[in-house]
Parts: sequence; structure tokens; C-alpha cells
Amino acid sequence: MAGAQKVWIDCTNSPHVLFFRPIIRRLDEAGVETVVTARDFAQTLGLLELYRIPHTVIGRHGGAAITGKVLGLARRSTALIRFGRGKGFTRAVSHGSNDLAVAAKVLRIHSTVIHDFEGATGMHRINFRLADKVMVPAVIPFERLAALGLDRGRYRPYDGIKEQVTLADFAPDPGVVAELGLDPSRPIVVLRPPATMSLYHRGIENTLFDDVLAHLRATDAQIVLLPRTPEQAASFRDATGIVIPAKPVDGPSLVWAADLVVSAGGTMNREAALLGVPTWTTFAGELGGVDRMLIETGRMGVLERPDQLVIAKRTPAEPGFAALADAVTAEILRG
Repeated sequence: MAGAQKVWIDCTNSPHVLFFRPIIRRLDEAGVETVVTARDFAQTLGLLELYRIPHTVIGRHGGAAITGKVLGLARRSTALIRFGRGKGFTRAVSHGSNDLAVAAKVLRIHSTVIHDFEGATGMHRINFRLADKVMVPAVIPFERLAALGLDRGRYRPYDGIKEQVTLADFAPDPGVVAELGLDPSRPIVVLRPPATMSLYHRGIENTLFDDVLAHLRATDAQIVLLPRTPEQAASFRDATGIVIPAKPVDGPSLVWAADLVVSAGGTMNREAALLGVPTWTTFAGELGGVDRMLIETGRMGVLERPDQLVIAKRTPAEPGFAALADAVTAEILRG
């Protein structure tokens, strides 16, 4: 049955490339054809090229304003419908793509939407109602999801978190440190700013990240800043003592080499936590179930003051987590 499947994957943000990479590998090994579409946003296209994943570029991000997001949804969904018609897809899957959820519904393609943050309520109110299946970490309370339109019949919880899929085949690339011109004998700190273009950041004033950056620049730490958008990159371009990669890099390998990771929420923090790197969140909104679990188990800390950060070299250890790519891939193919 698997050999007769044809899976459509839509990547709309940088972390989705790393998430679907091991899944695509497993589908290929099972004889399942995959087709990847991608939105031009953040480093999504650059990472697809870095990992040599064939893809078709369709649409761009609609911007931070609600009107732009609504127009972007309408335009990109229409473009995806045109792209998908007559292609013979049997499954459509994304990590939170409303665009694909709409297109799959119109084209009558069985669709799976995967999520890991219950706070993206605007997104959930759409694809919770459109997708045939919604996969989320079991640590997120179902009641939070039901309030946004998810019913039990489409609910597919999985044990663990999405970064256990991302890191399923992880083998660190030691060349990343040299590629960025870093000195491996000195502490390396990786920073990621807030996702200011996301609706769940609207109205949140968060100066802690800027305070952290100022604090770190006064230490011996080598600071690698990973902006989420070109606008963020431009705002830090003239700052001294900060390395901003000129092109997409292997993020998990960079995190593995780091001695400290600080981010205002997001995938990078969770990857770092799984890899045993000292990890802090500066997210000022309501924390999601996944981050709360990592904090409660001591893998991640909530930063309140920059002087909580310890700048010191560490010795990377073997990551202690179970990979989930096999189980998630099997669920995608299941009816």
C-alpha cells in the first residue's frame, strides 16, 4: 500500500525543513513519492537548498499585520490548489500550513496537520477544522485544543516532541564552527530573537533579549545571532562582536557546538534542550505545554535577568532521547 502513496509536503518556515528531512528519507526508503512545496520565508528556501531537497517555491509570507496574513492565505491557498490539481496526491502534510489545509480540503486530499504550540490560536482555528488528522505532542492538554475547534476524531497525540523527529538522524558536522570563523577554545553562545512577525507575539513588549545581547557583548563569549527575518538581520548588521551567518547553516550542528543557547521561544531552544546544551527562554508570552515540560524536567530555564547566564565551555555528551521519525512517518501514511 505504501508504494501507491504520493505525499505532498508543504514547508512554510525554516524549522519545517529540518522536521521533514528525516521523514522524507523514510518515505523514500519505503518507496513513497514525495513532492515538496515551500513558502519564501526566513531561511526556508536556503535550508532546502542546503540539504538538497527538491522543491517548488509558491508564495511568500503575508507579513506581521492581520490583513496581510488573510490576503496571504487566500493567494497562496489558491496557488497551491492550482499546483496540486491533477497531481495524484494521496496525502498532504505540513507543520501548521493553513494554506495546504485549505488546498487539500478543496482538492479532497487526505491531510495531516502537525502542531506543537497551542498558543498559535489564529492558525489553529482554521486548520483544526479543515485537516483530517491533527498530530500534537501528548503533553499539550486536549482541552486547550478542543476549545480551538479540534474534535476527538481527528486528534492524534504522540509521545515526545517534534524535535525528536528533527534530530532522528542527527550527526554533528564539526565544520560549522570553522565555517563561521569561530574559535572552538572560547565559549560560543547562540541567540535567536523573538518571532515578532507572529500573531502570538502581538502586543508583547520584550526588552530582555536586547538586555541579554548587551550583557553577552561585555563577556568573552562569541555570539552567533540567527535572525528570523531579513529585517531582523539588517537591524543587527552594524553591531560589533556579533556573527550573523551570511547563508543558512546546519542549525542542529551549530547548537551542538554551542556552550549556551538563548532564544525567545521556538524550535532552536527545544533542539538545544534535547542535545543537553544549557538553554534559556526569553519568551514573554504564555508558555506552551512543550516548553513547560522541558522547564519542569530541568532541560530549559526561564531567563529573568542576564546575570543568570553562565559563560563557560562545556563538553558535549551523547543526547539522551528517543527518535520519533519512524512513528510519525507511519502515522502520516495511516488513514
